[in-house]
Amino acid sequence: MSPQEQTDTPVSLSMLPYSGAWTKVEAAHLLRRTLVGPTNQQILDAVTAGMTVTVTQLLSMNTITEPLTYDIGESIAPFGMTWVTSVYPSNPTQVMNTDNARAKSMAAWIMKRLNSQELSIAEKMCLFWQNHFAVNDMSDLRGTYNFLMKIREHSLGNVRQLVKDITIEPAMLVFLNGGTNTVYNPNENYARELLELFTVGKGPQTGQGEYTNYNEADVAAGAKILTGYVVDGIKSTTLPSPLPHFYAVLHDSSTKQLSAHFNNTLISNNGATEYADYIDVIFQQNAVANYICKKLYRYFVNYDLTADVETNVIPVMTATLVNNNYEILPVLEELLSSEHFYDVALRGSIIRSPLEYVMGMINATNWSPNYGLSTDSEMYVTLYYAAGMMGQYYGAPPNVAGWPAYYQVPNFSKLWANSSTIKLRFDHANYVTLFSGYPVNGSNLKLDAIAFYTALSLPEDPNVAIDDMCDVFFPKMINATKKAALKALLTNGLSDTAFTSQYQQYAAGDTTLENTIRSRINLVLSRIFKMPEFHTI
Repeated sequence: MSPQEQTDTPVSLSMLPYSGAWTKVEAAHLLRRTLVGPTNQQILDAVTAGMTVTVTQLLSMNTITEPLTYDIGESIAPFGMTWVTSVYPSNPTQVMNTDNARAKSMAAWIMKRLNSQELSIAEKMCLFWQNHFAVNDMSDLRGTYNFLMKIREHSLGNVRQLVKDITIEPAMLVFLNGGTNTVYNPNENYARELLELFTVGKGPQTGQGEYTNYNEADVAAGAKILTGYVVDGIKSTTLPSPLPHFYAVLHDSSTKQLSAHFNNTLISNNGATEYADYIDVIFQQNAVANYICKKLYRYFVNYDLTADVETNVIPVMTATLVNNNYEILPVLEELLSSEHFYDVALRGSIIRSPLEYVMGMINATNWSPNYGLSTDSEMYVTLYYAAGMMGQYYGAPPNVAGWPAYYQVPNFSKLWANSSTIKLRFDHANYVTLFSGYPVNGSNLKLDAIAFYTALSLPEDPNVAIDDMCDVFFPKMINATKKAALKALLTNGLSDTAFTSQYQQYAAGDTTLENTIRSRINLVLSRIFKMPEFHTI
């Protein structure tokens, strides 16, 4: 499977505002790239609202709740209350049980967020930054929660401030050894990734210890600049959260010399805020904006950075980011409103990630659990592990560069799809449609096919219903043969008139037809979720 395998050369490389037709096709493309599975109603509402209003709505933050205790292993926070500022127990067995309970609560919280996205790009941006910084779950999940909330706080804000805050965030200090980086024992781990992965990017090697945008001397100087921070309160029985703490005695107070890549800048001792001075110098290089904008482009538009895109699109995005003092919102607004973004050649060019596959079908069919806190949470945990088995555990990228599908040349998102993961995707599709669902606490995690179907524009008309489903699930129009096959599954060979009569009879209250109607819809959904077109956005 490949993303619409041969992406045609884009007709338009213009970053001017899009002024073409605004139909379900264009609205669905925008929502499919910015949400994790839009519903038919969201697409219709976007058509009515228009592009400008819809983009504005997408670039706003929705509200979320905190993760809640539901597992009996939690020994501090009461059932139904949050644990994010709760201390740890002192008993080792209770610590282990509490860790397990909080890990489950965290997983449920993450998937609930993805399932409650509303009309906001926030969750897609949080995933973008989570992959960008690629921090794995901290042993103290209060620290992981704080890290994820810090990302959320700045996900549509200032990139420079986000980098500053993440630099001394306890989860990052632990993950890349910043908390053990001292004047007596410098550790270059974070200093290297700050340049290579988080800001300017490495670029091709140009000589011994020399790269396009920095050199090894900059890494060494950066490590000295970043010394002095440790993490206090990990799994503390008294402190409500892990905290960064600066110790002047552990900080290298010498003046640090950067290379010509950074204009030979001298960084003088400035104690606890010296790291921020350094980051300010890094962000004086336009290479930062170029690096970030390329990642945004690959994430939202197309992994293939052609020479034309490098020449005509990326420089415009870069200039917008720099001219707006590294505020990300204007860049996203420009990109999502551009002629280039809506070019038909780019639709279907990205393969859904496991999270987009699992939650895409969940959200697009408007499913959410309503069985009480414990069962709802366990259902979300089930979805978390379903996506994880397919290759994407949220909060646990496989390495410091993130998930390879977001960066590994030349395949990028194609890496999500192989013989093993496709089987898992198909199995999951069967579980939530044809089978009885995932059993959870006596209930079943299964899509509500009838609730989804009855919300379509004209469910009694099989032609309109199939058209609606294609609009929701496919980034490009499928051919007449495939559409006819879907319709045949829905109608079971009945004529249009006969199907309409049968559905109207059911809608009027004939419950004897419910299982028949439900099974036909589930057959269609199962087929859709296995079609190559659904696996792309």
